[in-house]
Amino acid sequence: MTEQQRTTISTNQAPGAIGPYSQAVQYGNMLFTSGQLGMDADGQFAQTASEQAERSLLNVKAILEAAGFGMEHIIKTTVFLKDMNDFQAVNEVYASFFAEPYPARSAVQVARLPKDGLVEIEVVAIKS
Repeated sequence: MTEQQRTTISTNQAPGAIGPYSQAVQYGNMLFTSGQLGMDADGQFAQTASEQAERSLLNVKAILEAAGFGMEHIIKTTVFLKDMNDFQAVNEVYASFFAEPYPARSAVQVARLPKDGLVEIEVVAIKS
């Protein structure tokens, strides 16, 4: 893979990386985001799982826009939850960001998220 085919995406409209990774990487017409926690660009977490899901998806949207993509280009999402009991509340927020045809999705409960977040969402997008 050459560096001309691979582009690192970064925006100050979403939290910066808290480790050795990129907010997103574009490879050709594909975009892969890192997991986005439910905090704003200043690192402040929302309180509830549903509020964190909204913030996470707003971060995803900002990163997509920085790369010239939109939410309609998302084909796959992965939702990480600290507590699967929050699934319904997170799902309601999630549904407000997407229209049919919906992206494929996985949702899993994890033991712990970075910075003790409640929700983290990553996506794969393709632009034709």
